[in-house]
Amino acid sequence: MITDRNGLPLSLGISGANMHDSLGLEPLVRGIPPIRSRRGPRRRRPGKLHGDKGYDYDHLRRWLRKRGIRHRIARKGIESSQRLGRHRWVVERTVSWLAGCRRLHRRYERKAEHFLAFVGIAAALIAYRRLVREKP
Repeated sequence: MITDRNGLPLSLGISGANMHDSLGLEPLVRGIPPIRSRRGPRRRRPGKLHGDKGYDYDHLRRWLRKRGIRHRIARKGIESSQRLGRHRWVVERTVSWLAGCRRLHRRYERKAEHFLAFVGIAAALIAYRRLVREKP
């Protein structure tokens, strides 16, 4: 899952439990829809991406750099992942919001497409609740 700075899900995906997190980064970044802004053209990519040590691979860093996305990925054996905590808690909070949907807490569907559809509905509900709460 890729979220914005406030925790709203931008791109969702599901994978097997034995798949490494780094393999899902490229499809998730490609899945971010164009974002409408008040001024100028639509943004087609995020400005910056924060990631933990699971994404510390040179090919991912090159891929992000080639797309013009600044990255902040903790390096294995060099940096502590504690510094990413203030950014990481936003994603963890969003995951807990998704876990609040009882249907998603335990996977009942046999087909991945059905489960992904329910995750999308839950993400839409999270976004709707945030918009209603922030409305003046």
